[in-house]
Amino acid sequence: MQTLLTFVNQLHYSPKAINDEFSAELFDFYLDNIDGGKRFFTQVDIDQLSAFKVRLDDEAKMGSFGFFDQSLELLETGIEKAKTSYKEILAQPFDFNREEYFELDYEKRPFAKDDAELREYWRKSLKYDVLTRVNRRLEQQKDKGEEAEKKSVETLELEARQELEETYDDYFGRVAKIKREDRLTGYLNSITQLFDPHSGYYKPIDKENYDIRFTGQYEGIGARLIQDGDFTRVTEVMAGGPAWKSKELRDGDLFLKVAQGDDEEWTDIAGWTTNDVVQKIRGKKGTKVRLMIRSTDGTEKEISLIRDKIKTEETFAKSLILDGPNNEERIGYIFLPSFYANFKDPNGRFSGKDVAKEVEKLKAENVDGIILDLRNNGGGSLTDVIRMTGLFIEEGPVVQVKASRREPEVYRDVDSQVQYDGPLAVMTNNFSASASEILVAALQDYNRAVIVGSKSTFGKGSVQRFFDMDRIGRINEDLKPLGNVKITTQKFYRINGGSNQLRGVIPDIILPDNFSEIEKVGEKQENYPLSWTEIEPVEHSQNVYQIKNMDKLRKKSKERISKDKSFVMVAGNAKRLAKNREMTYVPLSLKAYQEFYTQRNDEARQYKDMFKNVKLPGTHNLDADLDFIKENEKNEALNENFIEVTSKDPYIKETLNIVHDLIKIN
Repeated sequence: MQTLLTFVNQLHYSPKAINDEFSAELFDFYLDNIDGGKRFFTQVDIDQLSAFKVRLDDEAKMGSFGFFDQSLELLETGIEKAKTSYKEILAQPFDFNREEYFELDYEKRPFAKDDAELREYWRKSLKYDVLTRVNRRLEQQKDKGEEAEKKSVETLELEARQELEETYDDYFGRVAKIKREDRLTGYLNSITQLFDPHSGYYKPIDKENYDIRFTGQYEGIGARLIQDGDFTRVTEVMAGGPAWKSKELRDGDLFLKVAQGDDEEWTDIAGWTTNDVVQKIRGKKGTKVRLMIRSTDGTEKEISLIRDKIKTEETFAKSLILDGPNNEERIGYIFLPSFYANFKDPNGRFSGKDVAKEVEKLKAENVDGIILDLRNNGGGSLTDVIRMTGLFIEEGPVVQVKASRREPEVYRDVDSQVQYDGPLAVMTNNFSASASEILVAALQDYNRAVIVGSKSTFGKGSVQRFFDMDRIGRINEDLKPLGNVKITTQKFYRINGGSNQLRGVIPDIILPDNFSEIEKVGEKQENYPLSWTEIEPVEHSQNVYQIKNMDKLRKKSKERISKDKSFVMVAGNAKRLAKNREMTYVPLSLKAYQEFYTQRNDEARQYKDMFKNVKLPGTHNLDADLDFIKENEKNEALNENFIEVTSKDPYIKETLNIVHDLIKIN
């Protein structure tokens, strides 16, 4: 606690005073984090904890955990009460003729005043779950026609209760495996996230998992795992990894025991969490791990695997050739899911280098334009953003980065070479964040690309750094490793001086999507976000390729969208979703719920197959990629899915039309 506060207070971009006001915010925020659904605490519990409401700052400074310990004790008591309640409630049939209602939005509900009211909440919640299952089964019976077997409402209600009981048995089984250290991580994160939503505490396994997502690489056996009761089950054997090469591990196999090397005794891992099992299985390249597994046919056997570097190919940049609207043009399409980088391995994968390779491959195919797809790209390496922007412009500023109480620092592309000087469009949506927004903003400020997407990007205009908590002060070796803390140390600004924070980047051409009518999306809906600010611009210009007649491009796109059935339906669906978000008070009688459900379902049915008729003119692999695709079945399957999804995407199709207009007009 004290180490965490030392780091945050000294290094955060906008530090807060740790005082009574901070304490009160932490009190409410933490309780919302651990029982946001208000399913375990009552107002009696909250009143009991309220004695700490303005003392948490003092506890934090002293490194004491009186509030945390008491909250945990009350939470565990609440969980035990809930376990008893759901069993007892589901043992009796529900009365679906009784007229009553249930509020689905927990923010509109206060904490239950006592145990009796909390049990009533559980009754209504469980009744709602059973009711939805019964109604779904009735709909399925109706769809099967008159000749199909028809079960009574009473029979369906019994089956639904039994199914729901199994679901909650599994849920509470997983809750029972949550350790104190996991709860503590949540408490520490409640503290860091009062400073901003992107600062946080990472215990060692969480940091390891973060690094895997960031680098797209780790050392292990190459298997994805999931919790299955008391065991850990394989959900995917990753092509090319040690497990795949051995041909002894299959999807669905259960892990029973783990041992290291040739001589270590077996460790029984029954009842372990997936994270704990993963820590036993991952390890340095070249080391051996022995596994006792139970196959899907029930047989048990021992296998030995030598760990190796595993690359998650779906993390990396990839490209296709798209036929233009008139089949005369060939447009390159690059999909980039994140700005990954592996700074620990000079031979590792870096998004900047990979996109440069994709651009070269597309140029070799003589494409007439390029689309870079950054939708749902949450960001990553700032270094690779600079490098990637430099592929499309001459040398010059890319982004301004400012620490608190310091002058902004300008990050520049210093390479005068322009790798691609042709028509360029960049796709974004509400979930294009951070590094994505830096690249998009720079290309927009240089007037180098047409930005196409949702009404704005995510709006994350801050920079984070990880700090190893073991590297401060004198820490008892027995307590190490303490983990890492990720801290927002800087904000970044566009070269035009504006910030992406909260506002995001507004595309040049906006396409309707399902979130168009929802006001708070992205950073705006986060707790305690940093504010929007502005600084002085820096001089910038480029003579590579200037977007001309943007108004004409917008007009042409708008005309197409207004006539496009898919986009007309998307706009209508956005209004429906926005309206439904506010309708959270639902009936619990079968007749009233069926009316409610039928109305919603009829509305939803209008938008069910919005994109069924979308088809791009043509979608092709690059010649340079064919050998890799044919290397194994997994690569072939991933590629087949990539082409299938791309070829039916209306947003790519419209962006393709925009690039066609760009070529013609420019």
